[in-house]
Parts: sequence; C-alpha cells; structure tokens
Amino acid sequence: MRSGDGLVLRVRPRLARLTRAQVLALCAVAADEGAGLIDLTNRANLQLRGLDEAGWQRALVRLAAQDLLDEDAGIEARRNVLVAPDWQPGDATERIARTLIARLSELPLLPAKFGIAVDAGKAPVLSNDSADLRIERTAGGGLLLRADGRAQGMPVCVDSAVSAVLALARWFADSGGLTAGRMRRHRAPLPAWAQGTLQPAPPRPAIGPDGLGGVGTHRHPAAGTATATGAGLPVCLPFGQVAASTLAQAMLRSGAQAVRLTPWRVMLFEAADAQALASVLPDGLQAAAWMQVDACAGAPHCTQATVATRALARQLATAVGSGLHVSGCAKGCARARPAAVCLTGRDGLFDLAFNARPGEPASLRGLSHARVLAHFGVLA
Repeated sequence: MRSGDGLVLRVRPRLARLTRAQVLALCAVAADEGAGLIDLTNRANLQLRGLDEAGWQRALVRLAAQDLLDEDAGIEARRNVLVAPDWQPGDATERIARTLIARLSELPLLPAKFGIAVDAGKAPVLSNDSADLRIERTAGGGLLLRADGRAQGMPVCVDSAVSAVLALARWFADSGGLTAGRMRRHRAPLPAWAQGTLQPAPPRPAIGPDGLGGVGTHRHPAAGTATATGAGLPVCLPFGQVAASTLAQAMLRSGAQAVRLTPWRVMLFEAADAQALASVLPDGLQAAAWMQVDACAGAPHCTQATVATRALARQLATAVGSGLHVSGCAKGCARARPAAVCLTGRDGLFDLAFNARPGEPASLRGLSHARVLAHFGVLA
C-alpha cells in the first residue's frame, strides 16, 4: 500500500506468532529498507513503513527467507485468520487454525476484509475484534460457529469446524454477501443447516486494571509480581507503533524467545525477563491507559492527513485520560466508535468534538496545536 512516507508492507504471521529469529529479521528489514518503524494492526498483523520500490522487493526476498510469506499471493490475501493469542500447542484454537490455514484455497472469492476468528479458549476473548465468522466456546464447554452479528451459533467440534466455516463462507458468497461486504451487514437469512441456538460463553476481558486480564499475565511486570502464562509477558505499544531498533533491543535484552501479536496493540513476549523488558519499553507499563488513546499515523505519513497527530495525543493523554481520539482527517482510521474527546484535523488545524467520531459536528473549530493544549490546560 502507498502512503505519505512511502510504501507500507503488511506481514501476516501465522497464528500471530513470530520466533525470536523472525522478529530480529523483521526489525532489520524495517531499519534497512524502510523508515525503521513497525505498526501492530487491529487484526494482529504487522506493517513496515516507508519503503521504496526497490526496498519493497528486497524486503520480500528477506521475508520469504524467514518463512513469513505464502508461496501463493492469492492464499496470503485470504489469510485473514485472527486467533486468540493465548493458544497453546495442541489445543483447540491451534488445531483449528492450522487446519483452516491449510485449507484456505477452498475459500470462495470474498471481500478483502472478510475475516475468521478462531477463539476456542475457555471463553471468547476476540468478541469485540473484527471478524465475520467466529469459532467460540460455549458456556457448557462445547464449540460453536457463529456468523458475526448473530447472537447464537451452530454446534461444531474440532474436526468439523473448518468444513463448516468453508461451507458458510460459500453460502455468504453465493447469497449476495459480496455486495454487503461484511457478514454483519448481510441481511439474507442463514441457511437452515447453519441456524443454531448455542450461546457463546461470556467473553473474557482482554484488558484489566493491572494489564492483560484474559491473556498474558495477571499483573503487569511493573507491579513486580508478574506471573506469566504460556502466552507471555504483555507490553502495550502506544498507538500500536514501535521503532524497529527498540523492538530488537527488547528481544535481545529480555531474552524473549518469541512474540505473539494481539489486535489490542499489545505484544506478548514469551520466556522474557520482566524487568529487562520494562527497562526497554517503559510506555508499555500503562497498558490499560494507552488502550483508550487513539491516534492515526497523521501527517506526513498519511496523504489524507493535514496535521501531525501522535505528538499531540501523547501530550494530551494524561490530561484527557481515557477516550481520546486524535485523527488526521475525517476518515477516522484509528477508531471507528465515538470517543469522549475527538480531535479531527482539517486544513492544518483541529476541530474539537465530544462523544463523537471524526467529522461529526464540532464544539470548537480551527484550533492550532498550541490552542488545543491550552484548552486542556497542558503546558506546551
């Protein structure tokens, strides 16, 4: 994809996990061929920014050497598979996800953003994340397949789940779903065989007051009492971005053996030393707070934006608290839902609205960066 600072290259790690060698290789590619920045997306993918045409081609060769590309570009385009990040080897989530990835060629032509969530842990953790078909655990411990937007789903088991996903995806394509774009917007009634009455188990909270509540650790390393589960130690990346050099240093200093990606701007570092990790990524200690501060890449990285966004968001984060959204333009790419405080760039200045999305009617218009800070009592 082309952006204001060059090409953006998306990397889709299988099962949202990167080995130590793959992370270090990605960091080297980002530094050598791009702007040295890595973004974590809300689909648990990574993006490398600022590549030129020659750098993009060299990056592909290097990524292929790390087994980070599919041989078939068409298969990679269909690999919109979101997995619960606390999966363990041999559990239902891993087995279903690997089978699904192996059978992606059987999917019909689908919209580019059509995604599948494999969320078969003790209770769903991806309920609020983008997906069109969801494999989840029921309150009784079974598995269900649920079309997004429907409250109930049909029963499946580990061995039948992928075949059911493929069949429902084919029904979606054949019944006009390509026009609707997403399962939630598709109004055609489900086929009789896909109509179930199973309710998913109550979702697990991904983020709690002490960091990750549902996955990762029960308390953050900053508390000094981190007890890692198999998923690893969680670190939040403000705005979902990290410098490649910083990520490489975090891997090397902490001794982490792998990284798991989440759709919540949080990375889970497997077998990492908590204190060493915190010394390299101190912003990540405030996971719960940063999760509620949204800012897109802004100018000059995005051609649609007329204002820089993230420096202002950092300055306002403490004063405004949770529910802050700074958007470079009215598209609002960083946050789809309304924010308590919403700043939208327009012609190089900001419009301020409350409990709103970018582009909605503003309370104050045409504010400079300095005037925004003054309005919230923040010293420049």
